[in-house]
Amino acid sequence: MSHHAARSATRFVNLTRALSTEARAQKVERIANELLQLNRFDRHDFTVLWRLKMGLHRYGAPVAGVLTPSMAPAGSPGLEASAVAEKTVFDMKLEKYDAAAKIKIIKEVRSFTELGLKEAKDLVEKVPCVLKKGLTKEEANPIMEKLKELGASIVLE
Repeated sequence: MSHHAARSATRFVNLTRALSTEARAQKVERIANELLQLNRFDRHDFTVLWRLKMGLHRYGAPVAGVLTPSMAPAGSPGLEASAVAEKTVFDMKLEKYDAAAKIKIIKEVRSFTELGLKEAKDLVEKVPCVLKKGLTKEEANPIMEKLKELGASIVLE
């Protein structure tokens, strides 16, 4: 192959890489835009499906049989401890509340769940109940503090 042909081939390969990188970037951008257009229920369903396809348990720990290199083999005592240590997503559960503060608690639940008045009231009245799923500790702490101030007993699971 001549020097000119080799240079042309190199340019072609570089151009192909640039185009494929651009096409991938556009594809990723398109997917991100589609995900942003989903309502919160569809986003939740997508998240559950994505975690299942990635072999992740609901809280981020790998499902039995799907091991990552950093994990111990199945059946070892360290497996359960690592699953607990890696938990980063929590469900906020309302255990009980002061009856005098019921209306204030319903208003607060509405503010972070985007539920209507009737749905929030029904949810609060079903104590114990999960108020919100998939929260990080950073997201949950201010909400928990506010609800505790109002007289609610909240736990993260």
